[in-house]
Amino acid sequence: MTERVASCGSLADSTHLLLQYCNDDTVSAGSNMDMEDRVSQLEQRLQLQEDEVQLLKAALADALRRLGCCEDHGLGTGGSTGGGGQSAGRRPGAPTSTTPPHTKVRQLLQALPSKPLSNGYVQQKRLLSSPSSPRKEVLLSIKRKSMSTERLTMLKREMAVESRSRTTSSSSSNCGKSKSKECSLNAEDGYVRMFLRGRPVTMHIPDQQRETYSLDHKVALPDRKLKLQWVYGYRGRDCRSNLYLLPTGEIVYFNASVVVLYNTEEQQQRHYLGHNDDVKCLSVHPDMVTIATGQVAGNSKDGKMLSPHVRVWDSVSLNTLHVIGMGVFDRAVTCVAFSKSNGGAHLCAVDDANDHILSVWNWQKEKQLADVKCSNDSVLGAMFHPMDANLIVTCGKSHLNFWTMEGSTLSKRQGIFEKHEKPKYVLCVAFAENGDAITGDSSGNVYVWAKGGNRISRVVPGAHEGGIFSVCVLKDGTVVTGGGKDRRVVLWDHDYNKQSEMEVGEPFGPVRAVAEGKQGELFIGTTKNAIIRASFPNSLTAIVQGHTDELWGLDTHPTMEQFVTCGQDKQVQLWDLTSHQPLWSKTIEDPGRSAAFHPSGTVLAVGTMTGRWLVLDTDTRDLVSMHTDGNEIISNIRYSPDGNFLAVGSHDNFVYIYAVTENGRKYSRVGKCTGHSSFVTHLDWSKDSHYLVTNSGDYEILFWEASSVKHVTSMEVMRNMEWATSTCTLGFSTFGVWPDGADGTDLNAVCRSHDGALLASADDFGKVHLFSYPCSQPRTPSHVYGGHSSHVTNVAFLHDDAHLISTGGKDTSILQWLAA
Repeated sequence: MTERVASCGSLADSTHLLLQYCNDDTVSAGSNMDMEDRVSQLEQRLQLQEDEVQLLKAALADALRRLGCCEDHGLGTGGSTGGGGQSAGRRPGAPTSTTPPHTKVRQLLQALPSKPLSNGYVQQKRLLSSPSSPRKEVLLSIKRKSMSTERLTMLKREMAVESRSRTTSSSSSNCGKSKSKECSLNAEDGYVRMFLRGRPVTMHIPDQQRETYSLDHKVALPDRKLKLQWVYGYRGRDCRSNLYLLPTGEIVYFNASVVVLYNTEEQQQRHYLGHNDDVKCLSVHPDMVTIATGQVAGNSKDGKMLSPHVRVWDSVSLNTLHVIGMGVFDRAVTCVAFSKSNGGAHLCAVDDANDHILSVWNWQKEKQLADVKCSNDSVLGAMFHPMDANLIVTCGKSHLNFWTMEGSTLSKRQGIFEKHEKPKYVLCVAFAENGDAITGDSSGNVYVWAKGGNRISRVVPGAHEGGIFSVCVLKDGTVVTGGGKDRRVVLWDHDYNKQSEMEVGEPFGPVRAVAEGKQGELFIGTTKNAIIRASFPNSLTAIVQGHTDELWGLDTHPTMEQFVTCGQDKQVQLWDLTSHQPLWSKTIEDPGRSAAFHPSGTVLAVGTMTGRWLVLDTDTRDLVSMHTDGNEIISNIRYSPDGNFLAVGSHDNFVYIYAVTENGRKYSRVGKCTGHSSFVTHLDWSKDSHYLVTNSGDYEILFWEASSVKHVTSMEVMRNMEWATSTCTLGFSTFGVWPDGADGTDLNAVCRSHDGALLASADDFGKVHLFSYPCSQPRTPSHVYGGHSSHVTNVAFLHDDAHLISTGGKDTSILQWLAA
């Protein structure tokens, strides 16, 4: 045993030296190794040490259990015992004449680093995709979590509880314990214990359920279900040629893994939900009914790779007709197009492999006809010639290629720029009525390529300042171009003389796609994920808006059909549920991370990625107040139900409590809750506004008294507390949402409906789940809904529970669900 303990000590010293190495500026400055590689190496070394420590801890725990049994046996024969099988010598504060023989062993065991160090590290790294310095913050986080005194305090408290539990179970054979695969029930002490990445999480059962609760109880699926009602936003930031008008009056575009058909006149959306990850390209068949969409490779919940592919589907019935290229494409399908002249019998696609393979398919037979390496550089567009089904034009970085298909062979002719400026990127291609190809490039020039040839026949130099992202040939033969840097939309006549122009406002960003609408209208997609209805000379109306970067902050208005979002794009937006438009949008100085309405609805608080938080007037969006607590992410911010307190949860491990007066317009700090050993992830207030419960990155559940900011340790009080909300992912009423094998970062948010019947969750696999509430059984069944293509970051029910809002991370989308 002594040798094992010595080994533990040396490991701890080694870990300490490793952490010093992480933070030694002189070592860092003298090293030639890239910081990211160093972090990866250090993470691996720490992981190896932690695994070894876990084995040693297991051996010490076994020794501790044996010593505990011996101690109990000695006390049992030498003196009386207290109720519940616990020895009198163990009562808090009871005088003792001798120290238990295993105290030193227990102290050594408590001082060891524990497994959640690596869990917290992984989650911290995933969450910190911010403009601030994530690598430095990760290293500091490792150091803080491994060395903090709070950590040791927490371990001592936990080990004491476990020691008592072991003593009770060893001295009594009928203590009322039962186990499932990852959960155990201690009926005598009234708690359920689950494990996340090997770490125990203890949740106390309310008194009224202690007698009847069983881990084997079966929970029914909720009677109500969700139906996707509205998709906010458009993917314009990194996709192109993805906006078209259908004969039904609907515009078709995509966001996340949803293809949206939006009737702008009737304010109705329909959704094609066949994809399971990001949609990256779209093409409309000449029949104007059939649509092809291509997606990226993804990962399923069990870690299996989901192949990139093209889906061909009917825009009327929304039925999938064909799935093409499963197992053929690499990484993603970035371009897709139907042929025009042969009735649309062929379809071409370009994937995101290193060689960017161009392939041609008979889509009705799902048969590949030809393929070829297109380019080592990025390919931005591919189109069939409207008059020749065997001619395909591709464009991209440093190239414009004309491909001729003969049998199963594709032969290439490069576009020849001759004396003209060769651009860095050919950004888009379209075809004039006479068959000429028209290209827009990164230098702002429009080149016309004579039908069937690969030489320039006409030049419009300096058509735009900066890149031209879109060229659209209208039905009357005139041409519209959309600019990037200058944000201008320009109309050209048949001879390429400028007829008119208009400028898209800076808040909407550069033009990404242009589509012809009805009666002289245009639809313009922008790089800031907006769609604008426009007509010359200067009519511009935004009909779709969204965020442009990772989205985490979400809250719903306490009494109205409104909700607020904030993201890393530094935008705070107040949305109207009925019009599906922002009532206002405000740019703030820092990336946003969390948001909350005051119970009165007159103000809302926004937490940022830099430790700053601000309060805005809901009606006017004016700044009411601004405060700074630490310099790390404000991951959660929430008002008490009576509106008299505000809790600010931070990645610096603290919860800051503020007294709120004047209906949310004045704030004074009460203090900060100190005790978490990792960053705060979620928090809820009690109904009486006196207490709050918090979760942290290393799976702690702690309770606090708001007025004194003191840590409440009496579970007899807390187990029966009624909570105003249920957003903590760890708790007796919510732990059933965790799936088998969860690593502790798989679940990002939960939200209870106001009527207490439903619980929604947001996971890392792009899914929204709907459970019955309370969700207190392991692996509770749920309804599962797709739509997001990235981790779902947040969910919230509207005040009347008729709708649920969910937000996406990397897909930056907002989905509105009807709960019925």
